[in-house]
Amino acid sequence: MKSLINAVALTVALAAPVVTFAQSNQPLTREQVRQDLIRMEQAGYNPSDWMHYPDNAQAALKRISAQQQAAAPADTSGYGTSVEGMSQSGQRTEGVVSSYSPPIYQHN
Repeated sequence: MKSLINAVALTVALAAPVVTFAQSNQPLTREQVRQDLIRMEQAGYNPSDWMHYPDNAQAALKRISAQQQAAAPADTSGYGTSVEGMSQSGQRTEGVVSSYSPPIYQHN
C-alpha cells in the first residue's frame, strides 16, 4: 500500500508542472503534491486503477487543462497576439532585368 502511495505521489509530482504551470524552479512541497492529487481525483483520476494507467491520468490532466483555459479571461480585444521585431525583404540590385524564362519542360 505504501509503494502505491509513493508511486501516485511520484506520478503527481511529475505531472504537477503541467497542472500548476509552475513559474519557478523551486521544488514542490508536500502540500502542493497533495493538492495536485486532489485536483486529479476531482477530475476523474483513480490512483487505484492501474489497469488504465496512464490513460486515466492523461484524461484527468486534459480535463484540468480545459477547466483552467475556460477559467482564464478571454482576449476580446480582437487584435491577436503582440509581435515585436523587424523584417527586411530583399535588396535593391543594380543591373538589367530580363523577362526571358527558358522552357521548363524542354526535354520532354
